[in-house]
Amino acid sequence: MRHLAIAAILFGFSAMLPAQAPPAAPAPAGRGGPRPSAPPAYKVNPDRTVTFRLHAPAAAAVTVSGDFIQTPQSMTKGEDGTWSFTSAPLRPAIYDYSFTVDGLRINDPSNPLVKTGDRSSSTMFEVKGDKPAPYDIQAVPHGTVRIEYYTSKKFEVPKMVWVYTPPGYETSTAKYPALYLLHGAGDTEAGWVTTGHANLILDNLIAEGKAKPMILVMPYGRPAPSATLDLTTGQAPVTEPGVTFPNDLVEDVVPFAEKTYRISARADDRAIAGLSMGGNQTLQVGLTHLDVFHYIGAFSPVVINPEQAFKDALADPAGANRRLKLFYVYIGKLDTLYASNQNLDKLLNERKVKHTFVETEEWHVWRNWRDYLADFAPRLFR
Repeated sequence: MRHLAIAAILFGFSAMLPAQAPPAAPAPAGRGGPRPSAPPAYKVNPDRTVTFRLHAPAAAAVTVSGDFIQTPQSMTKGEDGTWSFTSAPLRPAIYDYSFTVDGLRINDPSNPLVKTGDRSSSTMFEVKGDKPAPYDIQAVPHGTVRIEYYTSKKFEVPKMVWVYTPPGYETSTAKYPALYLLHGAGDTEAGWVTTGHANLILDNLIAEGKAKPMILVMPYGRPAPSATLDLTTGQAPVTEPGVTFPNDLVEDVVPFAEKTYRISARADDRAIAGLSMGGNQTLQVGLTHLDVFHYIGAFSPVVINPEQAFKDALADPAGANRRLKLFYVYIGKLDTLYASNQNLDKLLNERKVKHTFVETEEWHVWRNWRDYLADFAPRLFR
């Protein structure tokens, strides 16, 4: 099977738009000569506030939005036609943002750090802390991220899966445990690396001796071709009885991964985790395939009709507890899914299914999911 190996990935693009970052110095004369690039339209200040500036002299209204704030914020127009807004102090994390200029949503045309998805995109910035974050690139041995292609037999479509192998994999002959890591509804199989920095999180945890070396398998979670492989099919949505978000994880992804990589086929060496939509899939797949996965981590999961969806596990809590080595549910207190997650916690407690329910601050954002992975991964395969 053909694959693409990558050590670091940057996505960047610019567009011809009626707005831009504050203008840079004039380009030197001459064709083909070097041209100075415009700076990104944000600046992180010493007090960890962030100032956004967008040059749009003809615009009547400009707002900035992103996961650093819960509602779009109006920007103020200066005499030179540059609009600006300064945020409140932000905690160290990676954030996303975009602008809306007279009703048209645009990304920062001068920022190459683009958060891509299967329905939209935005640009990103980082507020640094006093010490490196778990998701920062550090001076430690690094694993490898590969992009694999396969054909889903369940859905009869081409798909991609991103696979992280830990440092030393290429020179070893050992089999490794695997964490199957699922993305959210607006993301793709790339999201856990390009936005979540899952590979760097594992690099750092492994180097510190906090996590066991493991393989991450990150598939595309929708019952359709991977978003960047086929945009023209116009297929009708695939439905599956009792399943909110159909996927091919058990039928296709696990067998493909175990055939292609040195992954242990023992349930004690398989974990499943995911965020939002992927959190729902984690619960759906994990709790209905306890003979396949013995570790479950649901990050801000969508929870729909759990009594019916997980009826077998709920009906036999002793059997579920015997097979489950770890079951964690994480949720932010300001998340719109908080109430449904609380109800899931209550239901699991009533039915005596052993689990750990972790409440954190903030809402449905990547900075929480990075933290959840950094907390969950060290607990695996012990």
